[in-house]
Amino acid sequence: MNKRTVGTEYESRACAYLEEHGIRVLERNFRSRHGEIDIIALDGDTLVFAEVKYRRTNDLGYPQEAVTASKQRTIMKTAAVYLMLRGLGEGTVCRFDVIACYMNDEIRHFINAFGGM
Repeated sequence: MNKRTVGTEYESRACAYLEEHGIRVLERNFRSRHGEIDIIALDGDTLVFAEVKYRRTNDLGYPQEAVTASKQRTIMKTAAVYLMLRGLGEGTVCRFDVIACYMNDEIRHFINAFGGM
């Protein structure tokens, strides 16, 4: 499988995981000129922007470690565009999660993994 096919597969697994835990997926692969957000979901009244990361091996580190400070800034800029386009104001409660997928089908959900909005 190519990288995009693998990415889509693990994003689907992450969506299923979120929904199993009562988090409603609103959108996948939201794009702006700043970047992309893998999953946008609603957890109660909280809007969740989630980045999905998968690694075949841990040779280059754990999946969650791939969400660098630069990637976090990109996600936050893209989230700001999403909020503006959807007409969501200052009162919108948001958080940024990371969903790490491992070769053994384990999924780890890092809630509020980073922030700054």
